Amino acid sequence: RDGLNDAFSGEHSGWHTEDLVEKYQVTREAQDEWALRSQQRFARAQAAGHFKAQIAAVQVPGKKGPTQFDQDEANRPDTTIEALARLKPAFRPDGAITAGNAPGLNDAGAAMVLADEAWAEKRGLKAAARLVAYGVAAVEPGMFGLGPVPAVRQALQRAGWDIGSIERAEINEAFAAIAIVVARELGFKDEIVNVDGGAVAHGHPIGATGAVLTTKLIHSMRRDGLKRGLVTLCIGGGQGIALAIETLH
Repeated sequence: RDGLNDAFSGEHSGWHTEDLVEKYQVTREAQDEWALRSQQRFARAQAAGHFKAQIAAVQVPGKKGPTQFDQDEANRPDTTIEALARLKPAFRPDGAITAGNAPGLNDAGAAMVLADEAWAEKRGLKAAARLVAYGVAAVEPGMFGLGPVPAVRQALQRAGWDIGSIERAEINEAFAAIAIVVARELGFKDEIVNVDGGAVAHGHPIGATGAVLTTKLIHSMRRDGLKRGLVTLCIGGGQGIALAIETLH
């Protein structure tokens, strides 16, 4: 509950996001289409094995012996636009946010090693990427979904980059509507955003999502030979955070 309800109003983050939907006129159809996009892209990436290098397998004991748990299981690759359209609003009777265009809450863990360049070189470690700059900003708490917008602009200013130089972006799909509005407000082209799907498909493990998305971004950029990327999340209470990442080697 602490991670989902606004500390000031006590209302659920989904309830507040309905205000964002209304203000920015994001239709139910647009949200469902984004959700389908997320599911389809994630399914393709998973089938292609793009996530294997990012996942540390875990052995789960069972009656017939241990099972190798080595892939995400929250996604729904068979989702259709018709199935999404049949779902009822989750937070307001007349709302547009449903269980289909919102992420599921699931368990996950993620880890990264963040080190000084000299420290890594001394130990013979090759860096995968460089944190060029970061941004942390705040907006009106009820509009927390907009937090990434000023955070990204701050990170770009600190990095000395312009928005047009970004080759790939991960925007957390706290709700499909948030990803839509943030991408629109920042002027990101559709083809660079959440190329392997997002939280609507793989879930939103609160507390791990930042590391999960950063890992996804770095791996996808290195796979496709890209240099500059951004990862950004909204945060309850009206905040946003963004990282400007540059791949190495």
